Amino acid sequence: MESVRMYRTAPLRKRPRWWTELPLIAVVYGLYSAGRLLVRGTVEPAVDHGLAILDLEKSFRINFEHPLNRLFTEHPALGIPADFAYASLHYLLTPAILIWLFRRRPAEYRLQRSWLMISTLIGLVGFTLLPTCPPRLLDAGEGFVDTMAQYSSYGWWGGDASAPRGLGGMTNQYAAMPSLHVGWALWCGVVLWRQGRTPWAKAAGVIYPLAIALVVMGTANHYFLDAVAGVAVMVAGLLLAKPALRLADLVKSRLTGAGRGETAGTPANVSAGCETSAGTALPRAAASRPAAGDGRPGAPQRPLEADASDQIPRQPAHGRAGESRTGDTAAAAR
Repeated sequence: MESVRMYRTAPLRKRPRWWTELPLIAVVYGLYSAGRLLVRGTVEPAVDHGLAILDLEKSFRINFEHPLNRLFTEHPALGIPADFAYASLHYLLTPAILIWLFRRRPAEYRLQRSWLMISTLIGLVGFTLLPTCPPRLLDAGEGFVDTMAQYSSYGWWGGDASAPRGLGGMTNQYAAMPSLHVGWALWCGVVLWRQGRTPWAKAAGVIYPLAIALVVMGTANHYFLDAVAGVAVMVAGLLLAKPALRLADLVKSRLTGAGRGETAGTPANVSAGCETSAGTALPRAAASRPAAGDGRPGAPQRPLEADASDQIPRQPAHGRAGESRTGDTAAAAR
């Protein structure tokens, strides 16, 4: 009876397929880049938003970007490495950790990937609705120096953006709020802290987001409140990641179930029947008619009883049943 109750089930996949992951990530990053470019020409509102943020910080005395920017400007030993970190780590370390999760932590990959993608899309909404001028592009009277332009001769970036020299026009320089440099760095830090198995990995998980927060303010690319908003975006993305995955799994299961139809419950092994020596076909075992005892482990089992239509007639070897019985009795009397 065990064979009757076996059903074909697809093996569970713990590791997503890379050929479905790459297009998904490419679409999200494409939307992120396109959203940054959509608000490229809104200079005046962006400057107004930047000044409003700066005034709010000054009122609470949390404009930490001012002293950090002066420090990086006066000390090239700090400013140049900070520019390199700003122009590279955001685009190198984040995908590297994502690939590492895919290869080494497949059970955690889907959740962490979804967290990063949802947070990025939330940041895209912020770029679109609240274009913000970074401190480095404000008037000189505000006291900021663009370290990317100051030290551009040391790196591949130009004087107008962190993009490679000559490609600054392809970026949106007024997408300061929220700071996804800080947001993505926080994601990297949490992953390293939770998934890293060495003290070095856990230490990097703490140091890296803090260092990036200092870098984005010291290079005058973001305000302190931009960094706070980047953290808030990541928290919102984390809260939405699990419900989004549950919804995606529910939709997928319903779509695949509708496509499979009735065939999903077909028993894997059902007897095809056999013939007796007299050539009489035995009835097929019906998968829907289990033995008495309802199939529970340990329950007493009784043989299957055939229906009336399935009964095999007993044929005598020769003659009529009555004649055969009389002949046997006479033989015994002799």
